[in-house]
Amino acid sequence: MYHHTTTTHPAVKAPGCHGMRGMSLLIPIVLLMGTLYGQTTDSAGVTEEGIMELTSTAFGPGELIPSRYTCDGEDLSPTLAWSGVPDSACSLLLIVDDPDAPGGTWVHWVLYDLPPDGTGLPEGVTPEQLNSWGAAQGRNSWGRNDWGEPCPPSGTHRYYFKLYALDTKLGLDPGATKQEVLDAAKNYVLAQGELMGRYRRGG
Repeated sequence: MYHHTTTTHPAVKAPGCHGMRGMSLLIPIVLLMGTLYGQTTDSAGVTEEGIMELTSTAFGPGELIPSRYTCDGEDLSPTLAWSGVPDSACSLLLIVDDPDAPGGTWVHWVLYDLPPDGTGLPEGVTPEQLNSWGAAQGRNSWGRNDWGEPCPPSGTHRYYFKLYALDTKLGLDPGATKQEVLDAAKNYVLAQGELMGRYRRGG
């Protein structure tokens, strides 16, 4: 189940959270635009409180993702854990994509309005669990609102798990695209974290 660091009910916004009119931005806009829109950047210029740690017990940074979490296995979403969420955060946003896909970046998972008091996601998190926490799933490149398994057609691909702490709840309907979510979130990012894993079929 969702791991909480406070007793706040997951569907309730933390004290001080506001609607989409808030503009408290801790991350410089140049860095924000680069990271939100899929470009790799370093953390230069990010305040220490603007950096979160994102990890998985399934694989380490830059390591191969086990086939259990891919089209060659059980197609489960991996366990994720995070820390360093700012106290003023109102929600979390998670995007997983593959910049090495032949036709351009392939979106595997879009997950938004996660409660900020959690510390991670379990393996194979279900839509029912996400709904009970007030979170919503956006549309991936398969046209589905769920975790899309790594399944590269050839070679080794990189899969970026990008977590953002926002000072608002997006309130978008399920099925929003990555671009729609990023457009809604771009002025509200308090902190970010990233984990990259690799996968090669048959390797």
